[in-house]
Amino acid sequence: MLVSLPTRLTGLVSSACLLGALGLLVAAIGCSSTREPGATVAGGGADPVALAASATYVGRAKCATCHKEEDARYQGSHHDLAMQEATPATVLGDFSGATFTYAGTTSRFSTRDGKYIVRTDGPDGQLRDFEVAYVFGVYPLQQYLIGFPDGRYQALSISWDARPKAQGGQRWYHLYAGEKVTHTDVLHWTKFSQNWNAQCATCHSTNLRKAYDRKTDTYKTTWSEIDVSCETCHGPASAHVAWAERHGPGKADPSLTAADLGLTASLRERRGVQWTMQVDKGIATRTPALGGTRHEVEVCAPCHARRVERMDAHVPGQPFLMSYRPTFLSEGLYRPDGQMQDEVYNYGSFLQSKMYMAGVTCADCHDPHSLKPKGDGNGVCAQCHLPTTFDVKAHHGHEPGTPGASCVACHMPTVTYMGVDARHDHSFRVPRPDFSERFGMPDTCTTCHTGKTPAWAAAALDRWSPTWRQRPHFAPTFAAASQGRADAVAPLRALASDASQAPITRATAVEWLSTTAPGQVEPVLDALARDPQPLVRLAVAQGLARLEPAARARVGGALLEDPVRSIRLDAASALAGEPAQWLPAGQRTALERALADVRTSELFNGDRPESFVNLALMEERRGNVAGAIAEYEAATRYAPWFLPAYVNLAELQRQGGDEAKAEATLRRALVSVPDDATVLYALGLSVYRQQRPAEAVDLLKRAATRAPEEPRYPFAYALALDGQGKRSEALAVIDAALVRHPDNRDLLDAGLGVAQKASDIDRAREYVRRLLLVAPGDPALVQLAKALGVR
Repeated sequence: MLVSLPTRLTGLVSSACLLGALGLLVAAIGCSSTREPGATVAGGGADPVALAASATYVGRAKCATCHKEEDARYQGSHHDLAMQEATPATVLGDFSGATFTYAGTTSRFSTRDGKYIVRTDGPDGQLRDFEVAYVFGVYPLQQYLIGFPDGRYQALSISWDARPKAQGGQRWYHLYAGEKVTHTDVLHWTKFSQNWNAQCATCHSTNLRKAYDRKTDTYKTTWSEIDVSCETCHGPASAHVAWAERHGPGKADPSLTAADLGLTASLRERRGVQWTMQVDKGIATRTPALGGTRHEVEVCAPCHARRVERMDAHVPGQPFLMSYRPTFLSEGLYRPDGQMQDEVYNYGSFLQSKMYMAGVTCADCHDPHSLKPKGDGNGVCAQCHLPTTFDVKAHHGHEPGTPGASCVACHMPTVTYMGVDARHDHSFRVPRPDFSERFGMPDTCTTCHTGKTPAWAAAALDRWSPTWRQRPHFAPTFAAASQGRADAVAPLRALASDASQAPITRATAVEWLSTTAPGQVEPVLDALARDPQPLVRLAVAQGLARLEPAARARVGGALLEDPVRSIRLDAASALAGEPAQWLPAGQRTALERALADVRTSELFNGDRPESFVNLALMEERRGNVAGAIAEYEAATRYAPWFLPAYVNLAELQRQGGDEAKAEATLRRALVSVPDDATVLYALGLSVYRQQRPAEAVDLLKRAATRAPEEPRYPFAYALALDGQGKRSEALAVIDAALVRHPDNRDLLDAGLGVAQKASDIDRAREYVRRLLLVAPGDPALVQLAKALGVR
């Protein structure tokens, strides 16, 4: 079982980069002229898109004539103050000549002729005066938007800390305080990452239309109301106003549907619901039982989820997945136990929770107009959790009235984003200090009990509640998957298929299987392609790229006709370019229709560099190499920092036989983003194929050092060392990588091959033992084990 460098390295960039880039198919779709299947959400079987086609936005003032109480609660809310024109009444920051120094640049805040002026570094790094057009948000920070001639608005990274001075506020601060972001950095306030039109606008204004023109690289963004107003959630209300004028004063007949009332969104799922306290358990249960559609969560999700916008003009009342693709509990975004890690907002956390599964909605805890909690302190939780059972020391173990006696302290820990914004985790988890011990994730207990360890907290819980460790949880499974361990596959399969689990948890299990065990994922994807949960089917669609082409067509064909648009788009992206005979006639037609929608969606998101790569991949898979190269080159010009465009372009050039051109493309990438591990790795492979092994070793070493979490980098580095006869060094690299990736088959195979060539029999036996745990029953391994005397 020897592993040779040329065989194992050649083609790695092709498969890895293609799959990675396929994962970037994240864009949007425009409105279709035909009725979308599955679009019904509004009450009474109404189609929100059809209702919205003839409706217009009327504005909050019109709504307030009848809904005075709701309007009164709304005024002054975070939705009301989401975005405002810069005026003395709205600007909170100190513009009296205050200065702030960051990364060698001193910015000055002042007023001139009634306008708010910031003197700071512009796109070229030179100091210029910029006029503040709008303020963004109000608490705990306020940002400032600056307009540019091409229709862009950019969010200044120097923000105003609106908290009281006693809490460290009333000061200017930089959102990237721990870094040194200058005008050449992708995070600079003038770059795309801080662009209001594409990154922020949809969730801060009503009826937002981005209106990006790719040909001219300009925006003509519009809105109906500058803030998040009534029709953001209820939909365009002209038909409802017409109904109200016909109906006259008084309450509506409760039997009327949302469509009868002229509304696109039905927000009545809590009407008639009773939460009945089960005194023996101390927890209330919902009557009637939960229905299939979660209208409130679906309405809130577009702005409270980590997601990709896939279409312009989403209509409130449509299913969330018709216009957006959310992330799952993916590595880097969430901890293995589902805790928030990156800025993921509330949707993914809430969908994990027992509360969500029991039928709790956003408005059960939050007033939907004022956004305030429905009660003070533990009073919100007491609506469904009997205080005599839960708000007592016997339950929480802390003295009443102390911080530890607060429900949110233990069950909704905070993570601070944007420097000052402490946000509660909405998964409502039970503290698990044992997971912190085993997997290194944050521990709620020792966040408050500073100076103590998770082991201390776990021991305290053992004394207090001996059965707490017995609660089943997906954390060990996801932690094992993140390490590439073979023993994660079976529990991932079980989790993905368990209908009692939260759909987002099941979808995450599918995602992990697709990435860590692609050779074993086909039966799982096949079994779940018709699962009733859309999130699970979405994960199946995203996993199709991991299958062999024939299996991809067989499993994914039905998803081309799925009632949910995001699922259709991801399935079409995976199936683009497959032989026509592999799909029945109806599915071939559905594929062409869905691919047209994918293209429309990419043009909507044409201001994102991913769109260029996604269009290139579509052309590539359809055999249009020239079209693909044109899109990749356009991406490198539009966003020189967007490295997938260079890497995929280089691979396409390599496949065309021009390795020298591929190398030149990768070196261009390193000029834009020096020392990026992905580019170093691809460049190392390129120069190795050009018979320059010493240079390849250096490049692959740099890649492995920069990103040790990616096992293919040390794998390639070790094999390059082996190719130069440096076997002891190669084995040291492999063993170091195996500490992080203990069950990685490529690393173990490589170690075995190098050990055999080095005549290190003891080491070879150890690799075989470990390989048999990863691939028990493998005939070649079993035979080799016998030959080496492995017991």
